[in-house]
Amino acid sequence: MSVMTQTDAIPITLDIYPFKLTDETFYEFCQRNQEYRFEMNAEGKIIVMPPTFLEISRKNNRINFRLTVWADQDQTGEVFESDGMFTLPNGAKRAPDAFWITKERYYALPEKEREQRFARIVPDFVIELRSKTDSVERLREKMTEYIENGVRLGWLIDPYERKVHIYRANGEVEILENADKVSGEDVLNGFELDLAEII
Repeated sequence: MSVMTQTDAIPITLDIYPFKLTDETFYEFCQRNQEYRFEMNAEGKIIVMPPTFLEISRKNNRINFRLTVWADQDQTGEVFESDGMFTLPNGAKRAPDAFWITKERYYALPEKEREQRFARIVPDFVIELRSKTDSVERLREKMTEYIENGVRLGWLIDPYERKVHIYRANGEVEILENADKVSGEDVLNGFELDLAEII
C-alpha cells in the first residue's frame, strides 16, 4: 500500500491495518515507501514524518557532531542519529534526532540484536529538535513516553520559541528560556551543548 501525504503538513498518523504490525511487516512497509520516514506508536499506528527542512537538518547535524565529539572523548557511550530506530518496552518504534546509549548497555545486547531493524533497547539520553511541522504538544507527549519507558534524560529543543524542555527520569520537567547552554548533568557527565548554534 502506498502512502500519500503533503510535505508541508504536521506528522500524520495512519490507521491502515486492522492489526498491530510485526517488525517484519513494518520493515516491509517502510521499504515500500522509502520516500517517507516513519515511526510507530504504542498502539501500532504508523506515523508519517514530513521531510526535514534544510535549516533544521543543519542544526540536527551540529547537535550530533557536538554530541559525538564529547562521546569520543568520554568513551562511556555511543551516539546515534535519526536513521537509527529502536523499540521501547511499550512497543513504540522511535527515532529521535539524536540519542546516546552507554557502551555497557549497548554492547550487552547480542550482536544479532544490535543488527536487527528495531533493536529492543531504551536510550539513556534523547534529543528531539522541533521543526516547523512539529506541534509542541505532540513532541511533549513523545518526550513523556521516552521517560516513562526508561530514558534517563531528554531534551526537547524548540528553536522557534527559544526554549529547551528538559525531561528527567524522576518525572521533573524544566524549561530553559533563551539559555546559552544546556548541560548533560549526571547522565552525560561533562557534556554541554552550545545553544547559540541551535536556537
